[in-house]
Amino acid sequence: METMIQIKDVTKTFVGKDNKVEALKGISLDVHKGEIYGIIGMSGAGKSTLVRCLNFLERPTSGTVLIEGRDLSEMKNDELRKTRTQIAMIFQHFNLLMQRTVIDNICFPMEIIKKSKKEAQERAKELLEIVGLSEKAESYPAQLSGGQKQRVAIARALATNPKILLCDEATSALDPTTTKAILALLKEINEKYGITIVIITHEMSVVQEICSHVAIIDDGVLAETGRVEEVFQKPKSKAAKKLMIQGDGEVYEEMQGKRCIRIVFSSNSSYEPVIANMILTCKAPVNILLADTRDIGGVAHGQMILQLPEDGDAAEKMIQYLKNRKLEVEELDNYVG
Repeated sequence: METMIQIKDVTKTFVGKDNKVEALKGISLDVHKGEIYGIIGMSGAGKSTLVRCLNFLERPTSGTVLIEGRDLSEMKNDELRKTRTQIAMIFQHFNLLMQRTVIDNICFPMEIIKKSKKEAQERAKELLEIVGLSEKAESYPAQLSGGQKQRVAIARALATNPKILLCDEATSALDPTTTKAILALLKEINEKYGITIVIITHEMSVVQEICSHVAIIDDGVLAETGRVEEVFQKPKSKAAKKLMIQGDGEVYEEMQGKRCIRIVFSSNSSYEPVIANMILTCKAPVNILLADTRDIGGVAHGQMILQLPEDGDAAEKMIQYLKNRKLEVEELDNYVG
């Protein structure tokens, strides 16, 4: 598969008067053409700095960023500006021009590259139809909902026919229903036009909704990368497990029984009464601390975190019962405190 974005050993250090902050520490990853790629991390992990390095809004302190095999650091200013027209960006707070109508907002990037007014207006109308806002062409941003503003921002980003769309926390200011609609729109745009999309987020649910691959950034370091399904089923790094199991970092209060396990259900087992049958077979209760089912790439995947009985033999019997049914079972350290 053709590589669209290649990041090689990228570091970024911010130097202040009294301190130095290493925001990125040797990040390397590849994004292939036509992918929807998620970059996820907790607040302050360095993910937004990384996305700004992809179009050289932030120049890396060291390392290389290649777009379709071309090194951004070797480009002259004119060439870099031209390349940036192929790397569009949308943001958490929309960044619309409040004094301009919706259609004029969409025309704005085309004005910058000297397209004729007629051509820009025609393209803007096409884009409004794509994002489902044709009737809002003459409205102003203040008259729109958050979801409508983000749709305008997406239309504006597509105005110059970019090859890459960078989304920096683009759904964080939206409610869950609107978030789902915006993600569906991005997926439709990706499938219809083949645009490579990079989504920066702190929400695992966003990545699971539409991304094929994910990179997890933790304290400026690439903690883990892989297919979303694989990372969900078998997270290897501490950062991935934290995002997958208890994204807010909360530690539960002390209760009876310290042994906890995480089990992952595949599409073949999501709807079987596995836990009920296990309890009946093993003749011991469990405490369900977390349970959910999610759609990842159109396939149902679920997870549960169970607090096992204090009786060690009963706990071992339960773990073996689950493994015999081909479920992924992972023991968790210090999940209850």
